[in-house]
Amino acid sequence: MASKLWEKTVELNHDVERYTVGRDREMDMYLARYDVLGSIAHITMLESIGLLSASELDTLTAELRRIYADIEAGRFHIDEGVEDVHSQVELLLTQRQGDVGKKIHSGRSRNDQVLVDLRLFTRSEIEDLVHHITALFKTLQSQSERYKHVLMPGYTHLQVAMPSSFGLWFGAYAESLADDLTVLKAAYDVVNRNPLGSAAGYGSSFPLDRELTTRLLGFASVDYNVVYAQMGRGKTERIVSAAIANVAATISKLACDACMFNCQNFGFIKLPDEFTTGSSIMPHKKNPDVFELTRARCNRLQALPYSITMITSNLPVGYFRDLQLIKEEFLPEFDEIKTVIAMVDAMMRQVQVNEHILDDPRYDLMFSVEQVNRLAAAGMPFRDAYKKVGLDIEQGRFKAVKEVHHTHEGSMGNLCNDRVAALYRATLESFDFDTYHQAFDKLLGK
Repeated sequence: MASKLWEKTVELNHDVERYTVGRDREMDMYLARYDVLGSIAHITMLESIGLLSASELDTLTAELRRIYADIEAGRFHIDEGVEDVHSQVELLLTQRQGDVGKKIHSGRSRNDQVLVDLRLFTRSEIEDLVHHITALFKTLQSQSERYKHVLMPGYTHLQVAMPSSFGLWFGAYAESLADDLTVLKAAYDVVNRNPLGSAAGYGSSFPLDRELTTRLLGFASVDYNVVYAQMGRGKTERIVSAAIANVAATISKLACDACMFNCQNFGFIKLPDEFTTGSSIMPHKKNPDVFELTRARCNRLQALPYSITMITSNLPVGYFRDLQLIKEEFLPEFDEIKTVIAMVDAMMRQVQVNEHILDDPRYDLMFSVEQVNRLAAAGMPFRDAYKKVGLDIEQGRFKAVKEVHHTHEGSMGNLCNDRVAALYRATLESFDFDTYHQAFDKLLGK
């Protein structure tokens, strides 16, 4: 069994080891490639301050690049008895290159290693998430334009209220995603700062060049105060999870609408048969299980920031092992939200819209406000018009005119989808993913 980086003469009890390591080896596989990238940046900095020779840097960089290639090819694993990815990478370097492999830990702690790994991982995952959100945003906007003239009932208190349109319905969720992207960009800005060099949370007596590693890893800036850099563990994950929770809330609400609008009592939309399931005893059933599971998954994602809050809420300053448990929930959440978005995007592209909802007379009364407005526009005081139409309804004289003429910004006659798209695009372009891609390419010698 491999020894621990911190182990001296007393061997850890095996039951205690299993308890403390937990799922860390499994979770650290998410971080493996980023641990290698962080190590290449770190040793480059060590050579610049005289703690490695140029030949040692060349040797270590070449070996780390080989380990990175193994990770990309699926050939990398964390050996039994090795605590984490940081230990595995250092072990491989030492096995393959001898004592020079032991030098890469100068000026580092596993505390700031995992911090930088998490930042690099999260930054990359946010980029991938943004691509998924953008695909769904475009689908919703496209459907909004396609069905902008198809009316549907609008509800308040789950009572038929006023005319709406499918253009408004699809477009509303697109604009919600635009706001969600704004919040995600704020979370990205928190992530895009370099904690490397904070060591165990109190800095190092080595003359570390933290601005150099910041440039090498493509971060926007340093996390300056070393104590605060360590305090960022847990806080950063909570901020990102809260941003993801906003996206999940938007999709959960859309899923709830879709389940309701798909049922026979509404009949506003029809989901493709391949996205529904049947009943074991009722041959007529086509259940919207995919949207129901989407709603539940999104609601579970919305709970994650609170789970992280409970793990971190009573921790004083400094590192504590409690923080390890956050990885088990935080790292897989990106796979979950991206899977959800991809499924919803596919359903929204194929959903069938009922273009004849308003043929049903049960919806006639929702045009009452339109009649009140017509009378007011013709000169009748609004309250008098309201009363007249109300009396006509009570006495059975109201005749619905199923026409709407809304022209103001954001109404069904003026959706402003182009302005929403411009808002979304401006936020999207502010991420600047290219900077870190170029930095990674240099570290890998591409």
